[in-house]
Amino acid sequence: MPLFDFTKHMEPVTAIRMRTLKMILEASKSQFPEEFAGLLKADKGVIKEVWLLPGTESGETSALFRLNMLPREPKVVGTVHSHPAGGCRPSDADLDLFTRFGYCHIIACAPYGLKNWSCYDGNGNRRKLEVV
Repeated sequence: MPLFDFTKHMEPVTAIRMRTLKMILEASKSQFPEEFAGLLKADKGVIKEVWLLPGTESGETSALFRLNMLPREPKVVGTVHSHPAGGCRPSDADLDLFTRFGYCHIIACAPYGLKNWSCYDGNGNRRKLEVV
């Protein structure tokens, strides 16, 4: 069951700002060899910000959100995290999070170039996200 039904408050997310994507990739590279994790915030269908939840714990194989720090912000549309070991396919834990939280999820993977990321919907299906 979703933690909060963000979809009824938002228009569909169709794009991400280039500078936001670059920030995600740089933060992921900087956090290496541990995972980077954050929340995606959109406005008018475009992801423009990444929020970092206080108390998020990062390790080499996972990042854990402190969900009690989760804002009830309708413009938060999903999550972002990195896979330091490479590969942008969601794990079982990722899929569990995706089904419970938001509807737009980005995974950045090593070596964190502009082509080293994927976007997924709340069911774990790969989806298109335009870079603007």
